[in-house]
Amino acid sequence: MNLIRFALRKPISILVFVAGLLFFGISAMTSIKVDILPKMNLPVIYIAHPFGGYTPNQMESYFGKAYVNILLFANGIKSIETKNTQGLMLMKLTYYEGTNMAQAASELSALSNRAQAIFPAGSQPPFVIRFDASSLPVGQLVLSSKIRSNNELQDLANTTVRASFTQIPGLLSPAPFGGSPRTVEINVNPGLMQSHNLTVEQIVEAIKLNNQTAPSGNVRIGDKNYITPTNYTIEKIKEFEDIPLFKGGVQNLYLKDVATVKDGADITSGYALINGKRSVYLSIAKSGDASTWDVVKNLKAHLPQIQNTLPEDVQLSYEFDQSVYVINAVKSLISEGAIGAILTGLMVLLFLGDKRAALIVILTIPTSIIAGVLFLKLFGQTINIMSLSGLALAIGILVDESTVTIENIHQHFDMGKPKAQAIWDACKEIAFPKLLILLCILAVFAPAFTMSGIPGALFLPLALAIGFSMVISFLLSQTFVPVMANWLMIAKPHAHENAKKTRFDRFRDAFMRMLETLFKYAKPAVLIYLVVAIGSAALLLSFIGRDVLPKVNSSQFQLRMRLADGTRLERTEEKANLLLKELKNMVGEEHVAISSVYIGQHPAQFSVNPIYLFMGGPHEAVFQITLKDMHVDMDELKDKLRVQIQKVIPGVKLSFEPIELTDKVLSQGSPTPVEVRITGKNKALNRTYAEKISNALNQVNYMRDVQIAQPIDYPSLNIKIDRTRAAQLGVDLNDISKSLIATTSSSRYTDKNTWVDEKIGLSYSVQVQVPFNQLKSKSDLEAIPLLKNSSRPVLGDVASIESGLTYGENDNLGSTPFLSVTANLNDKDLGSANKDVAKAISSLGELPRGLLVEQVGLGKVLDETLSSLQSGLLVAIAVIFLMLSANYQSFRVPLVILATVPAVILGALLLLTVTGSTLNLQSYMGIIMSVGVSIANAVLLITNAEELRRQHGNALDAARTAAGVRLRPIIMTSIAMIAGMLPMAIGHGEGGDQVSPLGRAVIGGLIASTFAVLIILPLVFAWVQGKQSTTSLSLDPEDEESLHYNPIAISKRESEHE
Repeated sequence: MNLIRFALRKPISILVFVAGLLFFGISAMTSIKVDILPKMNLPVIYIAHPFGGYTPNQMESYFGKAYVNILLFANGIKSIETKNTQGLMLMKLTYYEGTNMAQAASELSALSNRAQAIFPAGSQPPFVIRFDASSLPVGQLVLSSKIRSNNELQDLANTTVRASFTQIPGLLSPAPFGGSPRTVEINVNPGLMQSHNLTVEQIVEAIKLNNQTAPSGNVRIGDKNYITPTNYTIEKIKEFEDIPLFKGGVQNLYLKDVATVKDGADITSGYALINGKRSVYLSIAKSGDASTWDVVKNLKAHLPQIQNTLPEDVQLSYEFDQSVYVINAVKSLISEGAIGAILTGLMVLLFLGDKRAALIVILTIPTSIIAGVLFLKLFGQTINIMSLSGLALAIGILVDESTVTIENIHQHFDMGKPKAQAIWDACKEIAFPKLLILLCILAVFAPAFTMSGIPGALFLPLALAIGFSMVISFLLSQTFVPVMANWLMIAKPHAHENAKKTRFDRFRDAFMRMLETLFKYAKPAVLIYLVVAIGSAALLLSFIGRDVLPKVNSSQFQLRMRLADGTRLERTEEKANLLLKELKNMVGEEHVAISSVYIGQHPAQFSVNPIYLFMGGPHEAVFQITLKDMHVDMDELKDKLRVQIQKVIPGVKLSFEPIELTDKVLSQGSPTPVEVRITGKNKALNRTYAEKISNALNQVNYMRDVQIAQPIDYPSLNIKIDRTRAAQLGVDLNDISKSLIATTSSSRYTDKNTWVDEKIGLSYSVQVQVPFNQLKSKSDLEAIPLLKNSSRPVLGDVASIESGLTYGENDNLGSTPFLSVTANLNDKDLGSANKDVAKAISSLGELPRGLLVEQVGLGKVLDETLSSLQSGLLVAIAVIFLMLSANYQSFRVPLVILATVPAVILGALLLLTVTGSTLNLQSYMGIIMSVGVSIANAVLLITNAEELRRQHGNALDAARTAAGVRLRPIIMTSIAMIAGMLPMAIGHGEGGDQVSPLGRAVIGGLIASTFAVLIILPLVFAWVQGKQSTTSLSLDPEDEESLHYNPIAISKRESEHE
């Protein structure tokens, strides 16, 4: 009340306060960081350790399990997962919630450096990267040229484009995707080498002797101090051809006689196709504290400058821009806010017929939202899809405070009071109930501060956005609204009894007659209500679908294509182009905005790249497709594509994967909604049960793309060396390994040699290799010479070569191997799928000792999210109950108010079911929000009823009178909120289907709660409070309302004091 009095006495101060909120709020809006997701602080760190040429088994034994052993000394680790493929070990470490991740990363770096001592010779230090939502790419910077090769574009991207990123604050980018590192290729001819009795090792040694790096000193002659550079290092690539392959004598055999020299690239391990043409792209990410929008905006601003540093034939373009999503969401918020404010104003105008009052209500909405953004910035939050959802949700709620105030002012006008008095009395009368309402709404979001993990990280910004806006709205309703009401509103005093009845008065009379009838059957009516509401809600709860986030019919999708394990890269590229062709035929080429495909693996030198896009081998291709000007059900399109591709590429395995940033973060690396992990020491047993699970899931009619995720039938040529025979022929394992590595891979991994490009001052690797087209059969492999200056022995003399199958990827949980069975869903919610997956697992019967079969990935996230939200809702109800008990000094009155909760839940679930929405993070927030608003309306009515009961002692009359008095404000605020939430519920804007369930849950809950508050609540109050005493519970003997009040003792004490 003091706040109201201050506002009325110093109105200019209030205008200054509001102006300050607007000024600093608008300033905050222009400077606050804009991101797609809030800070997730996910406790995950990746270690990427490359070692080119090592098999998956070697990577597992020498690196993966060695890391697991040494990381036993690290603190806070919850789980360790490793993926071991050819030439790469990728480890994911998940820490317990609350771990200091900066300290964990530092500790991990120290331990990984210490582990270098136990790794094979030549091992490079690993990459240690902390993972968060900010680690994921928000777009691709594509380089294309009509005349240059992928490898040339790769070098330009790596040396020129990435170097310019230092000018853009907060921008991060891994190595380019699509090409191989620039290399001086020495491609030897096995036939020519054999004719000269040369081995690959001799070629390597000759290059090492003729291309070296050595320090140069100084010579002091006279007054000069001369530097003495020496051409130890070959200056021009062409000069490599003239390296002599002899020492002494008059021999004239040179490198060019047995090999070709080329300014080329490392052995190709993967391609990138942009719109079907080989290209190179850079994934664009941001550092943890940077703004996504600022990074992307600055990158786009610098693109012309970067373009000028590239040759004229190379073009730059920024594609798959994820930042557009949040910017469009901001635009949607502005439009929703404008529509909501206008609709709210129209509701006020409809009920009160007062344009000026409607204007006052409308003015408070943008002021509260703008001030909310100011406080979000002050508390270190960002504008993201969750805080935007909170602000959008707040628009529908903010009307409550001002609308109730304006309506109550009108009621006091109708009593014939002067304007200033009516405004003072109206504001004073509802000041405390409004404060209680505010606390109730804030209480439903209190669990956001106790929730952990992904749900907590997502829920907190939404709760803060609503909370800040609500507090500001409350302050405005206590200060700004009474001031503006004095200045703008026109009072028309008249005796209430002489007032002409309006349509609403006639509606009120009919409502009161209906209520009077129901009062006769209060007890059975309340019991029937509780049984029907709770039973129906429980029934709907058992049938409604469950998801982590609402299903989004996006115009983008990501698809992984798997051919037979170990298929050559060239064949995979052919099938990838065929798939693209079929897709364009299906949707129309004009509807494909852009396609990006990565085929094969990443070069071993770019070991960070698999963290962003993991590839299992040359038989895999990952497609990212964006469609345009096309409204199609994506599930139907995917199903048609599956059928068509199976026709043109028999045996191919397809799997659609998350492409939206929110889905990628929530899935926590899981490629599909359904993932079942089979863990056990026995790999053969793991495979048996993985196949059983796969067969069981294939029987479920809505399961799609069911497959074992790891390549477990990878073709191999097993080389078995006969050590005795090798020793007899004078050959040791060192001779064999060096010849074999240079033949099947390159000398890059056994003998490091570099060349410096003097034009740009960068060094590049020099490697000896046998071109793949020179090895066409096992006999070609067997013919590899092993000894210097001798055509025999060859590999076939000391080893046998047998065809076989092996694992192309060894995955471990800790040190225990596991396999994953993955599946997608077609037109089905994840909650139902979880139940069917559980049935499939239980159908296996009792598992062998040491074998664990469990559902992981998004299914596990769903269980954790809904469990956390359910706990949050219960905590919110408990907090509200305790707070109301303290306010009313009664445990009965809060129970009366909470009687509306079953109706709220029923209404929200009913509307969600009718509109085809699922129970998910967004809709659950909507239910929690509608519970708060429902309790707020109930508080408005019950506070009045309880005051009347205490004054007159009749609960029935009090309930009847309070229902009649609060009928209009409750209907007004409910309809105004529903009107404000309609744009969100319809989901008309960008990403609208992502937040529409939130709006629908709120509207459904509000509609049901309005009926419950106005019809059921008076009945409950009359029944529960009917026989309650009006005597105060106060124990204070000096309290006049207390039974222990002793006026004589007080008078005696006062007289003694005098």
